[in-house]
Amino acid sequence: MTSIENPQECPEKTAKPFFSPKELTDPGIPFEERRANLLEASSKYLGYFRDCIREKHRQGASGREIVGRLTAFTDTLLRNLYCSLSADLVEQDLENCALIALGGYGRAELNPGSDIDLMFFYGGKDRTFAEQVSERMLYLLWDLGFDVGHSVRTAKDCLDMAERDITARTALLDGRYLVGSETLYREFEQSVLKPVMGRNTKAFLREKIEENDRRLGKYGSSVYLLEPNIKEGEGGLRDLHTAIWMARVKFKASSLRDLLIKGVLTEQEEAAFEQAFDYLWRIRNELHYISPRKNEQIHFDQQEQIAKFLGYRDSKRALAVEQFMQDYYAHATEVEHLASTLITKATQQEEQTTRILGYFTRRNLEDGFYVLRGELRVSVDDLFEKDPALMMRAFLLAKNHGVRLSVPLKGLIRANLHRINDRVRRSRAMTDDFFGILRKPHGVGDTLLVMHHLRFLNRFIPEFERIYCKVQHDLYHIYTVDIHSIFALEEIAKLWRGDYARKKPLLTKIANDIEKRELLLLAVLLHDIGKGEGKDHCNKGADMIPTIARRLGLNKEDSQRLEFLVRQHLLMAHNAQRRDLHDDKLILQFARTMGMSENLKMLYLLTFADIKAVGPEVWSEWKGFLLQELYEKTYDVLERGDFRLEKRSEKVRNRKRKVVGLLEEEFGTKVIKGVLRGMNTRYLLSHRSAEIAEHLRVFLGRGEKPLAMKVEQGTQGEYTQLTISTVDIPGLFSKITGVMAANGINILGAQIYTQNQGVALDILQVSSLTGEMIVNPEKWRRVQKDLVGVVEGRLRVKELVKRCKEPSFVGERPKPRFTNRVEIDNEVSDEYTVVDIYAHDKVGLLYQITRTLKELGYYIGVSKISTKVDQIADTFYIQDIFAQKVTFEDKLEELNRRLLECLDAELGS
Repeated sequence: MTSIENPQECPEKTAKPFFSPKELTDPGIPFEERRANLLEASSKYLGYFRDCIREKHRQGASGREIVGRLTAFTDTLLRNLYCSLSADLVEQDLENCALIALGGYGRAELNPGSDIDLMFFYGGKDRTFAEQVSERMLYLLWDLGFDVGHSVRTAKDCLDMAERDITARTALLDGRYLVGSETLYREFEQSVLKPVMGRNTKAFLREKIEENDRRLGKYGSSVYLLEPNIKEGEGGLRDLHTAIWMARVKFKASSLRDLLIKGVLTEQEEAAFEQAFDYLWRIRNELHYISPRKNEQIHFDQQEQIAKFLGYRDSKRALAVEQFMQDYYAHATEVEHLASTLITKATQQEEQTTRILGYFTRRNLEDGFYVLRGELRVSVDDLFEKDPALMMRAFLLAKNHGVRLSVPLKGLIRANLHRINDRVRRSRAMTDDFFGILRKPHGVGDTLLVMHHLRFLNRFIPEFERIYCKVQHDLYHIYTVDIHSIFALEEIAKLWRGDYARKKPLLTKIANDIEKRELLLLAVLLHDIGKGEGKDHCNKGADMIPTIARRLGLNKEDSQRLEFLVRQHLLMAHNAQRRDLHDDKLILQFARTMGMSENLKMLYLLTFADIKAVGPEVWSEWKGFLLQELYEKTYDVLERGDFRLEKRSEKVRNRKRKVVGLLEEEFGTKVIKGVLRGMNTRYLLSHRSAEIAEHLRVFLGRGEKPLAMKVEQGTQGEYTQLTISTVDIPGLFSKITGVMAANGINILGAQIYTQNQGVALDILQVSSLTGEMIVNPEKWRRVQKDLVGVVEGRLRVKELVKRCKEPSFVGERPKPRFTNRVEIDNEVSDEYTVVDIYAHDKVGLLYQITRTLKELGYYIGVSKISTKVDQIADTFYIQDIFAQKVTFEDKLEELNRRLLECLDAELGS
């Protein structure tokens, strides 16, 4: 199907190796000498034609042409090798062996890094000749650098293997004659291919479906994965192969063309398959050429190289690599549709012709729809021509009845998408059915995925097309923007279905309190719609909302709320993870932005869903705790008014009184009151009485020891809390971060307090480098020992950090890199200069940052640590030695410069 048949167009097909026949067949020349000559000549042949073909590829040859040329020159080499290596063997056995290409090589689909699968098929009882020639060829091919799969088999061997192993049976389907006895190959077609094609069709199809499911489970059952596998992943080559194998067995066809002749495929479908192969082959050719070893996964650095090779260029809206991957995902979606359509044809049971049975199984619905065998179908093919709005009704009916759309119905929807114009999408029939889909949580995510897959969603909401298959080139956005939005919507549906009732009771309760569920889901679906327009996507997306809202028939209040949620959808996460939640000014400002509690509730839910749907490593219970804290504090303000009117001094007195009551029996009233007098107001207002009591137990329990430490495990099981009390020495927090880095501990957050007596009280939330609690007591004893050594000056933290290594699970593969950035803000806080740092993550980075701040003479009051897989977004509230903000221009410039320098510095330098 893919090789180039015209020798003038493909010189590789008729090329002769660089040797004379005498050097290969003269019995007077020892075999080892002849083999050496053959190896040398073949190496030159390979080098020459591989370079020629690679140059053709570089000049823009199609995927099909390169695959054809690679197959042709390999065929020529193997035929020459077979004839040369068998020339001095027993002549009468030549007719008892045929060399047959199997698998991808059998399909004539060789890419630059493909292996070759060969079978030495022999007849008769004596396999000596086949084994001798196979051994000679295989060792030579290995010496030439080929990755070869091989077997020596009779017809019975083939049939036995096909019976036991579906992969072997599939490989035989692609058998292609190379050289040797043509008569024997014709016997192979009759005695092996025919039975393999015809034997137990139902079992083959069933096993192939199971094999397909296992493959997708291993390589990713979504088209929209971050680094797709072009061969085995969904939307890749194997999807096409599987569909064609199943159709060939079901309809007894020898090729894709044969499926066309038999009427299984239309000419348009055949052309779509050919174009899909060509596109994927061109990318796979380049992937193989630029990969240092055998590789089918398009890693980040290779995505950038392939994008450049294909001619993509950076634009204002997107990077070249993002444009390429957007096109790749759109193509992969089409591949998945092509393949699933053909698989459905191959696996569909024949319609029962018995009229009575038809009545029992067919369930008629409204508007010409009916359900048969778990599928929604239509009784007339021109249904959508007469009323395009019924396409939305199809999705609603399928969702409400818990059935899937039939393949013909999907085809009709695709064929009639052009009928959805502005009048249709504004119609009450269509908008009412759309909101009907959104109102009930069961199946809403799956329904929207099908709408997206068929590109119906793009037609109904034209703005959504701007993020169709839109990729973000980083490690933490696992899915494309459109799929992320639908997955986020499904997270809200899970709350309504009670999936998180035990682990997230507050979120579940708030979700069930929302009156207009469809409005919340619409906000989640559209929250990233501005990403198709480049930077500042929150505002760009919000600016689109009034137009969308009018089209959907929303009233003014709902339209304004929708616009508010899209515009502010990053604000809550930013404040929770990057700002001091004990700052009254911040809470008050955030509450004023929310305006009313319904806005706050919806934004809280949207923020949860947004983070949860980014990727499995992005959400953590620590982030959930911070979001909940911000929600609860803001909700209190909105419900009871401006909390700053409350008497702070009275609140502090009440808190102190409660702490004394909790601890006076253990330590005495006088001691507790004395300690509390040294505690600053900010600390006392930031923690509840019971928390302060626990901190003071550590504080007072230290006695004359240099350091005391308490380890507590978080209630949700995802982080560990440390309370550390010690003498306040210069750069203490920097030393603590260094010890944590040296022991492989990740700091999630830190609250830093210095009391009047010169004693520090630091509270840290930490996890292992894999994001789990640290429960090993021995590890904590080591940490405490290191901390004591550093505080006493016996250990140098710099040396500890230098010895720490990257964990073994951190790969060395290139990752997307973004420019390190430092932002300094003197408006956010009344007391502190706020420094936001964005950088690529590495072990010990937090230590390097805090050490730099210490060297500059700045005191850290609050530290907010946020890591998104491979990037950090850390925030530090700092003051100078006089407890003032950093305001002088030269000091701010020096701060920015030194921090950027430390971000690029080597670990421990």
